[in-house]
Amino acid sequence: MVNSQLMRTLLYLFSVFLFFSCANNDAVVSCVFSPDLETFEVTYISSSSAILTGRISFNAENCNIPPGAQQGFVYSTSSLPSIEDNLIAVYGTDVGVNLDNLEPNTTYYVRTFIANSLGEYYGNEVLFVTSNAINYGISTYETSFQGLDRDYIVYIPENYTPEHPSPLLFVYHGFGGNNNLTMNYTGFNEIANQNNFIVVYPQGSNFIGVPHWNVGGWTLGSTTDDIAFTEYLINTISDQYSINNDRVYATGMSNGGFMSFLLACQMSDTFAAVASVTGSMTTETYEQCTPLRELPVLQIHGTIDPIVPYAGVQAWNTPIDEVLTYWATNNECNLTPQIISLEDIDPDNNIRVDEITYDGGTNASVVKHYKVYGGGHDWFDNAEISASELVWEFFSNYDLNGLIN
Repeated sequence: MVNSQLMRTLLYLFSVFLFFSCANNDAVVSCVFSPDLETFEVTYISSSSAILTGRISFNAENCNIPPGAQQGFVYSTSSLPSIEDNLIAVYGTDVGVNLDNLEPNTTYYVRTFIANSLGEYYGNEVLFVTSNAINYGISTYETSFQGLDRDYIVYIPENYTPEHPSPLLFVYHGFGGNNNLTMNYTGFNEIANQNNFIVVYPQGSNFIGVPHWNVGGWTLGSTTDDIAFTEYLINTISDQYSINNDRVYATGMSNGGFMSFLLACQMSDTFAAVASVTGSMTTETYEQCTPLRELPVLQIHGTIDPIVPYAGVQAWNTPIDEVLTYWATNNECNLTPQIISLEDIDPDNNIRVDEITYDGGTNASVVKHYKVYGGGHDWFDNAEISASELVWEFFSNYDLNGLIN
């Protein structure tokens, strides 16, 4: 009897225990919050802006998240930015924002984030570097290269934008000349505005007290490495501006034309085309030329040039006809050129011009020559011929892969 009463009492207590245990388990419900945050690579980076994109999502079970929860991007110039730094609220799953008012040439760090009553959550960190401020127009730079003080002028056209890589044109002055004078008489800056390319006017170093480009011939004895200086300028300008590396060109007058041919021989994998006005190839350049590919060439030369004679000077000036044949052979062009006599617009200036074209070369490459009968040692700009316009018209057809269209 006692045992029966005891058993009933124990069963009752156990039932009560189970009741309250189940009641407590039903009351304690865990909040499960699982964010999924991804920060994508930053795009369209300029000197003052960039576009941020990412993905923000989460799973929330049994969570009562109060109003005021935030999400978006945080950024800073220090690693691991948080909501205590710069915050941009952006809502949705696939998120993006245009970030403005940045400092030029500065490293920024960015992360996606969610912040609510449960805590702060961050995605992966991405860094980006803003570009240098754009100095439109004419800028003069000084630098020290291989122990020499060098300078150069860069012209940025008014329509330049970093989003669209620009062609780059090198313009080399003549022996004893200077880059500022060359910039003024060639007029390439205005052509650059019309066609949206960047122009660089390097200044030659002194040799026997005269600015020059070391091309052999009459500059034998110079120790200046102008090929290396050109490579340095390409790298420096490419670090500052968005350059189309398939469209780098070189032209120049006289010694600058000789320099353009030297670049064609030694940097044919960099320069898409070259043009010489009243220049040629020195004996050293001609004999040591080792282009790695076909290279479109334009030569403009007067028949009565007293400084760089059309027929050549054996000691240093290769005859123009031999220069043309060399490049036509290199490019595998037809060695019988097409000749067109241009209209003699001003008979009183005693100038007439033949357009001589060696066509049919590899990748549609050509060798083109404007033979200026009665022309001297000039950067031609007269009724019959405009050297600057012809040079850019020629260059605009080619990139490193050949004919553009």
